[in-house]
Amino acid sequence: MAGRIAFQGELGAYSHQACRQARPEMEAVPCRTFEDAIELVRKGDCTLAMLPVENSTYGRVADIHSLLPESGLHIIDEAFVRVHINLLGVPGTKLSQITDAMSHTVLLGQCRNFLREHQIRAVTGADTAGSALHVAETKNPALGALASELAGEIYGLDVLARHIEDLKNNTTRFLVMSREPDLTRRGSAGMMTTLTFRVRNIPAALYKAMGGFATNGVNMTKLESYMIGGSFNATQFYADIEGHPDDHNVKLALEELAYFTTSLSLLGVYPADARRH
Repeated sequence: MAGRIAFQGELGAYSHQACRQARPEMEAVPCRTFEDAIELVRKGDCTLAMLPVENSTYGRVADIHSLLPESGLHIIDEAFVRVHINLLGVPGTKLSQITDAMSHTVLLGQCRNFLREHQIRAVTGADTAGSALHVAETKNPALGALASELAGEIYGLDVLARHIEDLKNNTTRFLVMSREPDLTRRGSAGMMTTLTFRVRNIPAALYKAMGGFATNGVNMTKLESYMIGGSFNATQFYADIEGHPDDHNVKLALEELAYFTTSLSLLGVYPADARRH
């Protein structure tokens, strides 16, 4: 049995597309929230969870970095998915008939040029696939949905215009999460390590903590901070670095980092997606 993979959103969401792309052999299970997807894996009802963390146009997915350290799950893979936005309509509808287009507010902001050119009014929906479902249910020929082609396939809608996003490199990065870590795999495109840490309360602690990565030649591809526990004084850092903790230079860098931190936790060690480079 191939197992099940949980994602947030309706069938046809871009997270569903990511599941199909990265784990086509698994049954994709839609969930209402990120927390619900995480909980299905924690309880053992699903083998994996597919969670979006950042988009090349929009930036960080809200709240996800604060959820990951508390999830109890481990990152075992990453997946980069090209987000092609399509205008979907009721079967038989022509583009010229569309006066309104519904989608998640983030997606609406990613195809402003197309909407302006065709004088289509943006209508905010709960999410992308949910908007496609709404169009299919209402059967209003003047209302379209901005979503994936997969959503059109699932809900029986026609693609009236393909790939209408303003930026043609629009990509979302997803993380594949599991109950158990996998530290044995090695990827042909290299390895990534994701960690969280809190620095000691001493002057220039973050600067000193980062020094080990520079002196040991470890490339840090992401460093973000966020408050924890509602306190302005409690800050946690989230970082992605290239390499495996068993690599000599990474090991030395992590040892130096540990000296200047009060807590250090590995969220995952996983092969880099070939599309990262």
